[in-house]
Amino acid sequence: MPTTPLPAVLPGSGDNDYARYMRTGDLLSLQKGPGEWVHPDELLFQIVHQSTELWLKLTRSHLSRALAHLTADLPSAAELLLRRAAEALRLITEQLHILRSLPPAQFAIIRAALGNGSGFESPGWQLLRSATTELDIAFARLLSSLGITPVDLYRGQPSDPLYRLAEALVELDERIALWRTEHYTVATRIIGHGVLGTRHTPVDSLTKLIVHRRFPTLWDARTALTHASAHAVCPEPVQP
Repeated sequence: MPTTPLPAVLPGSGDNDYARYMRTGDLLSLQKGPGEWVHPDELLFQIVHQSTELWLKLTRSHLSRALAHLTADLPSAAELLLRRAAEALRLITEQLHILRSLPPAQFAIIRAALGNGSGFESPGWQLLRSATTELDIAFARLLSSLGITPVDLYRGQPSDPLYRLAEALVELDERIALWRTEHYTVATRIIGHGVLGTRHTPVDSLTKLIVHRRFPTLWDARTALTHASAHAVCPEPVQP
């Protein structure tokens, strides 16, 4: 049976409280309308990137809160927020898949409407870079205050809250690299190799970012442990 809609009680514009709380009128007006499109797939391209910025806004908020918990010596609370942030990055990576369906000839039409706009100018990614730098510094200071190194930490127990926090940072770093990998493959699938992006940067330069690490000492610790293990298994021969 149909129900009688309840009256809106929240302030703002909209016929009901859902529209007022979610501000759907504002949200759905942020995309170009049909009369403004150079091609209908502009809507797809714009929504993917706008929703990415929203997820990155959430990610930045989580990382700020995680930093506060880390500073207050609450590693478990920080870990939870870092895991959420990594999940948000997984979601924005998966939504890039839909852009693979853009035919190169049609995207060339859309590309002309982008001006000099580039993903390098994304406020979400700029804030994410600063947030991860702050976290890297804070975590290094915490380990230093305890008199331990990342290698010492990884020789400990995986159940240790600091160990788990380190792994959450690594997972976040890995998610950034996976997004960059997907972004590069989607870009080259649509516009090809050896071409310049809208910022006049070679598209193949994106590959250099894939191997960049936001928490390098945690990755270096793995290398150090592997080298130490190899030396232990294969000791130097005894000289006669």
